[in-house]
Amino acid sequence: MPCLLALLVVAFPRIACVLLWLFTNFFSGIPLYRNVIIPILGFIFLPLTLIVYTYIEKTYPGPLSTGELIAIFIAVILDLGLIGGGWGRRRG
Repeated sequence: MPCLLALLVVAFPRIACVLLWLFTNFFSGIPLYRNVIIPILGFIFLPLTLIVYTYIEKTYPGPLSTGELIAIFIAVILDLGLIGGGWGRRRG
């Protein structure tokens, strides 16, 4: 079941963000999110990275380790790939 949820989050990250915000306190308590601009920009441009960063920050508070930075980097690459894939299909 957790693998299915992870696949759904990767496939539909914005829907997952909205559901997490509506039904859980997943995004509360993160120091970077005191200002509302960062979560909104994350939702618009890098939703999967927003979810991964929030999960890492809630699970392992403190400075980021190498493994955590690699996970965030992979999330950024996936987000940019999702954006680029839509652009490539639209072109031709």
